[in-house]
Amino acid sequence: MSTQSEERDGSSRSGLLRDTTDAATPRSAKGLALTVIATAQMMIILDVSVVNVALPSMQAALGFSSFNLAWVVNAYALTFGGLLLLGGRISDTWGARRTLFFGMALLTVASLAGGMATHQAWLLAARAVQGIAAALVAPAVLSLLSATFTEGPERNKAMGVYGAVSGLGGALGNILGGLFTDALSWRWVLFINVPIGVLVLLTTTRAFQESRTRKGALDLPGAVSATVGMSLIVYGLINSATHPWSSMGTFVPLGVGVILLVSFVVIEGRTREPLMPLKIFANRNRSGAYVIMFGVGVMVAVLFYFLTLFIQGILGFSPIKTGFSFLAFAVGVVITSTMSSRLMDRTGPRPLLLAGTLITAGSMFWLSLLGTDSSYLTDLFGPLLLAGAGTGLCFVPLTLASVAVIAEEEVGIASALLNVGQQVGGALGLAVLATVAASSTSNRLAELVPGGDGSNRPDISEVSSTTRSVADQALSHGYGTGFLILGFIMIGAFILAAVVVRVPKSGKVDNPIIV
Repeated sequence: MSTQSEERDGSSRSGLLRDTTDAATPRSAKGLALTVIATAQMMIILDVSVVNVALPSMQAALGFSSFNLAWVVNAYALTFGGLLLLGGRISDTWGARRTLFFGMALLTVASLAGGMATHQAWLLAARAVQGIAAALVAPAVLSLLSATFTEGPERNKAMGVYGAVSGLGGALGNILGGLFTDALSWRWVLFINVPIGVLVLLTTTRAFQESRTRKGALDLPGAVSATVGMSLIVYGLINSATHPWSSMGTFVPLGVGVILLVSFVVIEGRTREPLMPLKIFANRNRSGAYVIMFGVGVMVAVLFYFLTLFIQGILGFSPIKTGFSFLAFAVGVVITSTMSSRLMDRTGPRPLLLAGTLITAGSMFWLSLLGTDSSYLTDLFGPLLLAGAGTGLCFVPLTLASVAVIAEEEVGIASALLNVGQQVGGALGLAVLATVAASSTSNRLAELVPGGDGSNRPDISEVSSTTRSVADQALSHGYGTGFLILGFIMIGAFILAAVVVRVPKSGKVDNPIIV
């Protein structure tokens, strides 16, 4: 740990965030910068969920099987989450503005290519490249935010906007996905990025000065082992929904994936220029924020996926009506994200995290009661509003805890790790809970089908061969099981926030570790 004298000397050497902002920067320039930051962040978060409502149309147009269709979501989430660490290091090494510009250009081109796809491999490749681009944009955006706005009330307000669009992007993605799919075509859920991306590219050079760069090697072995390892684990988990755990298609990917992730940790401990410096986890607030964000990522990804299927498949809503059903979540996020940024100086992050995780847990337990006789107004609007409110209370304090008082050259990697927690949590959580829901659905179906004794468990793909009523009951039971588990995950996040997070009201960490 650094001594006080070392920290004073190191402050001028490494440049803490509080010293990197020019207080004389015109307010209009900061307003433009915040607009670019919010728009770029909205794009990469929106791309996680915008395809959800359009999945049935994509399946019909390109002939996806039920198994392969999941990779339209996972191809983006896995490259995004798996390469975020590398993106953070690139941002630190090459400069945040340059990284943002290149990443946004790549995202725009990949979106155009994906919208023009004529077969499955083309679309999946475009989605993977979108994820690579997002892995560059996300850490660059947060680095620019931290460098542009001074630590304290000004940065807290900017973090409020950042947190609002981070939470709003998921719900807005569902709304736009439904709107474009119904009114135009599924291709427009990808084309929408093109004009927005061009606008961001035209304003980035005006909004920001290039941050300082530093020399350093890129840890490609670490990036490859982490990304391939997580991809194999997700593949094995998804495969387990239709194959035994002992099958080669399940056991081998899981085993190799675990070995690669262990190798990643070993590589990071030995390399001179690690992709993920292990010492960054020595700060309890930062580590706690990463784990809690992992849980939030699981909750948001699974919530949107399950409810999209439930609302369209069981309640019978159209794509556009399904999209607007998530507006309640967006309203909750916007309200509480704005509130949390204003309350931060009075309360500090911990009380907001406690309230956010507890409210979100309650909303998941409420959703676990969904059944075939549920209606939107009585059974979905309330828990969606609460889920959004709880999520909005979490984003700002988690973001602040992850970057409070840290060396400027490490901001990219610190912010990347927060996004890694969210994206990897979403990918792994969706793989696990989709498998759990499928198994629960199959078990329930075996009980409901005449003559079923529970020993012969039908596969989830066989649901359509039964009566619609029985199929809906089984599916509702599976989704309810998933939501129940989400509730307990958020209770775990609540306990972690209560025990670990100790960021004071000022937003500055006592005895910071300069990494």
